Amino acid sequence: MLSPVDISIVIPIYNEEANIPALYDRLRSVLDPMGRTYEFVFVNDGSRDQSLKLIRLLADRDERVRYIDFSRNFGHQIAVTAGLDLAAGNAAVIIDADLQDPPELIPQLYKRLQEGFEVVYAKRRTRQGESAAKKYTAKLFYRLLASITNISIPVDTGDFRIISRKVIDALKMMPEQNKFIRGQISWIGYRQTYIEYDRAERAGGQTGYTYRKMIRLALDGITGFSDLPLKVATISGFLVSGIAFLVMLYTLYSRFITGDYQPGWASLMVSILFLGGVQLIAVGIIGEYIARLSANVRQRPLYIISDTNIPLPVEQPQHSDRA
Repeated sequence: MLSPVDISIVIPIYNEEANIPALYDRLRSVLDPMGRTYEFVFVNDGSRDQSLKLIRLLADRDERVRYIDFSRNFGHQIAVTAGLDLAAGNAAVIIDADLQDPPELIPQLYKRLQEGFEVVYAKRRTRQGESAAKKYTAKLFYRLLASITNISIPVDTGDFRIISRKVIDALKMMPEQNKFIRGQISWIGYRQTYIEYDRAERAGGQTGYTYRKMIRLALDGITGFSDLPLKVATISGFLVSGIAFLVMLYTLYSRFITGDYQPGWASLMVSILFLGGVQLIAVGIIGEYIARLSANVRQRPLYIISDTNIPLPVEQPQHSDRA
């Protein structure tokens, strides 16, 4: 294994060729004056552009540049997990390559870590270059998650943060397939604090986080840290059963007591559709949880490494296809 360093910079990469050179230069200009040993851990998550080529060029001229190349796209959260698994730092900074999160914040994050905190996360004060719909849905998600989970997950935060070696080692003991790292870090506990910043526009390229991926991440966060949806399904079942029982009593009363009974197709269809809809929703919620249980039971590896310049543990296979 590599010798320990003070700080590992973990950078998930997916089609970021437009941003990698500028990111590398800005990170170096920030880290060099700190007087700490550091490494870059680039995790190429199945990029289809020249991202991997650029990273390898950086690695050839700077021995502090490490890279991990996945066999395919496994997702942002898995890429961050792989970077943390193989990081040699006594602390690790998680930062995206799009330069929306400023590398210039790292010295402040590290300073707070040195004050005795185990996690220092960056909290967004403003978010530039994002649509009103995305801002609203993100705000809604963070507040919904905070209200239904039994742990305190900070609102208006992403994965941009610094964590200590103690937290890195704790994350390694949480091998679930459906990762929601910011939730896992909150669950771990320890002393945590934040600093605020204004998030900039994306420097170049297009975001890999589509609405579909955002919905998937939201589901991972909710199902991984709350059982409220299951409770809602159960309560809904009791409520619907109660309403159906009252309707049945009213029907019997109208038929045999008052005689004011008009058989109707509309009322029958409404009842069937209402009951069927609630049942399907409940089954769907239960299915989400069962699917996640099934993924963990299969115990497939979180990721497969195609190539890397980091010495791997014996249990982690490497299948290199580099010429």
